Amino acid sequence: MKLEEGTPYPLGATFDGDGVNFALFSEHATRIELCLFDASGINEAARFELTECSNDIWHGYLPDAPAGLVYGYRVHGPYQPLQGHRFNPNKVLLDPYARAIVGEFNNDPRSFGYQEDQPTALDPIDNAAIALKAKVIAEPYDWENEKAPRTPWVETVIYEAHVRGMTMLHPDVPEEMRGSYAGLAHPAVLAHLKKLGITAIELLPVHFFLDESHLLRQGLSNYWGYNSLGFFTPETHYWSGREGTTPLSEFRDMVKAMHGIGVEVLLDVVFNHTAESSDMGPTLSWRGIDNANYYVLRQGQLDQYENWTGCGNVLNLSHPRVLQMVMDSLRYWVSQCHVDGFRFDLAPILGRVDHHFSPQAPFFIAIQQDPLLSSVKLIAEPWDIGHGGYQLGHFPNGWVEWSDQFRDVMRKFWLHDGVHRALFAQRFAASSDSFHRQGRRPVSVVNFICAHDGFNLRDMVSYNHKHNQANKEHNRDGHNHNLSWNCGEEGPSKDAGVNILRLRSMKAMLATVLLAQGTPMFLAGDELGHTQQGNNNAYCQDNEINWLNWQQAEPGLAEYVAELIAIRKSCAVLMSGRWWTGVPDEWGRADVEWLNPSGAPLHSHDWQDAGGRAMMIQLGGRLLIMINASAHQVHFRLPAGMWSLRLASTGDAESEINPHDCRVAARSVTILESS
Repeated sequence: MKLEEGTPYPLGATFDGDGVNFALFSEHATRIELCLFDASGINEAARFELTECSNDIWHGYLPDAPAGLVYGYRVHGPYQPLQGHRFNPNKVLLDPYARAIVGEFNNDPRSFGYQEDQPTALDPIDNAAIALKAKVIAEPYDWENEKAPRTPWVETVIYEAHVRGMTMLHPDVPEEMRGSYAGLAHPAVLAHLKKLGITAIELLPVHFFLDESHLLRQGLSNYWGYNSLGFFTPETHYWSGREGTTPLSEFRDMVKAMHGIGVEVLLDVVFNHTAESSDMGPTLSWRGIDNANYYVLRQGQLDQYENWTGCGNVLNLSHPRVLQMVMDSLRYWVSQCHVDGFRFDLAPILGRVDHHFSPQAPFFIAIQQDPLLSSVKLIAEPWDIGHGGYQLGHFPNGWVEWSDQFRDVMRKFWLHDGVHRALFAQRFAASSDSFHRQGRRPVSVVNFICAHDGFNLRDMVSYNHKHNQANKEHNRDGHNHNLSWNCGEEGPSKDAGVNILRLRSMKAMLATVLLAQGTPMFLAGDELGHTQQGNNNAYCQDNEINWLNWQQAEPGLAEYVAELIAIRKSCAVLMSGRWWTGVPDEWGRADVEWLNPSGAPLHSHDWQDAGGRAMMIQLGGRLLIMINASAHQVHFRLPAGMWSLRLASTGDAESEINPHDCRVAARSVTILESS
């Protein structure tokens, strides 16, 4: 082969049917070599120098080169860590635009660009045999008659799930498909999601990711996947490996299957940092290509990486080429994989300009003007650990945000005390104090009580304290402020009274999430009563701690969740998408009425009474939600009208309804509808 000039666009390796064009950005490199490898990715077969450079993009074209070609780069330049440069041509580097990745990272010392005993000195050992490489792909795909659901935000119910954990223990999924994209698309899983009535599945990271060095040393792995290396590559460990499939084709099959039952696919993406970690991390890609541009640095010191993520580095989205990479990645997953939106991990980092968050940051503007990306769902985790990193309610219009305030208030309301009715109502009514501004709608807040990070629902009512010993950090990791309550006994219990109380509490919190104004989200497994055995930071547990145990599901709980979602969808007030006012319409019906147990409107002293653990919420004159967070049965006097039981959270004889009153069990929600 003879390398020709090629073109600087598109970035990455592009097969056009006649050959492959290669394009790589590096402003500070002095020389770049394209290295080709045999199919195993171990033996270097050829090397070409990229002599063409246009606007800091080095490029070349190999005529007659086929798809399937395995390649990497050697990038020459100064090794001056104190000035931000870490070039080392002894290290073969992964293309940031890799569509498929060959190899495994195993913490081999050859993966590090510096000498172990002298971090300021370049490591002379070649790593070609063990380096991660890219593979050129050309995978056309027949989407057949697939159609994106395009569910309006006001109708959206999000189900946060893990590809592997969903099916590793599913008895109806064939063993060879468990833990894979194919397993997630199995008819038994699709039937469960359809029965629940959820409209979107939000997947923990599926970008190709690595296990951190400290986990590998302890025999653990990064189960959650928040350690990305390939922003254009599906994680290969979630591929079944079945003949005739690839990670990409199987992922697309999964998306097509989800769309077939009307469920959108949202991806949890990590563009705040990369798997190269701190200055003591490996040199795998960006660090060796152009460290000074790809990362936010503090000049003049060896430990120079800003660490607003807690993961060792921060991607520099203020640089146009880094921003371009992120935008190209997002467009790829939407255009080529048909995903319906994204949840952005530590999203304030994406909006930092000169270290300060701004809703007018280049990233937000780029999204807003993009005809493809501006039409998909955009979800922010609105906090990072940097200065000014808590930005709840400050993202641009069109974004929705996770609300830790809803989470904490509702946990405290149901499991402790000290939350007055006014604060409960504020959170239940879409946190208007944070979101009723600048034209934003109630759907802008994502209400949740449990997510992947922290206790899941079963453990919220089973443990007072975290039990993270399996993480091998002496139980020091994970949150200490969980606002959980074990209902009288730590861990599993054989006490019938304890278990009844736990079930009531779980159902009450599920009802609070799914009937509140805003966008509801709940965690996969919470509808089954899954336990993580008290681990509130199970990021490194690829085992039964995280895998959903379908055969030990809490009887009737999934059906209860399905009924709650059905009630939500049938309630016009929740589906209106408008802020509640409490003002009666022409028929004398208000969108919301807040009543005390005697059936009268709440007065000022009722609102501020932190000991008042019971109330009624009447929605549109048709739905009546009776809330009893106290430790005792409460007698409610019903408003005028004919009321019938729609759903009782207790499922036992302690909830009784008569024509004019209802007795509601402790720690429970009972729902009536006007007949």
